[in-house]
Amino acid sequence: MAAKRSHPPVLNTVTQPGQPSPPRAWRLQRRVLPQHTDHAGVMWHGAYLAWLEEARVEALAAVGLAYSALSARGLELPVVSLSIDYRRPLRHGDEVVVWSQVEPPRGARLPWRSLFETPAGGVAAEARVDLVALERQEGRQRVMRRLPADLQRAVQALTQGPGPL
Repeated sequence: MAAKRSHPPVLNTVTQPGQPSPPRAWRLQRRVLPQHTDHAGVMWHGAYLAWLEEARVEALAAVGLAYSALSARGLELPVVSLSIDYRRPLRHGDEVVVWSQVEPPRGARLPWRSLFETPAGGVAAEARVDLVALERQEGRQRVMRRLPADLQRAVQALTQGPGPL
């Protein structure tokens, strides 16, 4: 019998709590499991990175562009800058919502900002991630200053946030 996932990714129309005129943000809901924690039961710093990656891949899929399809075409979106400000610990069993906003591109950089929110509405961590688009050609990689049309449309849709369900 296959194991049933208790908390699949959830992406829908949401706003960041606590802001008077909130921007629309992508939503990924997760539960802190034993494999996400250190020996003290506190979420390990590397687990945050995995959830940030999952949030980006799921948001891309939600706007109609599978990351696997980009990769199959020789395109990648590697992280070139990353910072996480930890405000309060997440512990084994905590439910967490990762709210992600995509900002307009800055040159070749594609900036994402994410908040890790606790059920009580507090922010456990805030992350800033910059990506760039790379194209593989003849065994080399080059930064793409101009995005392919489908990726450009996807970035625009990501920047606008999710649409109504």
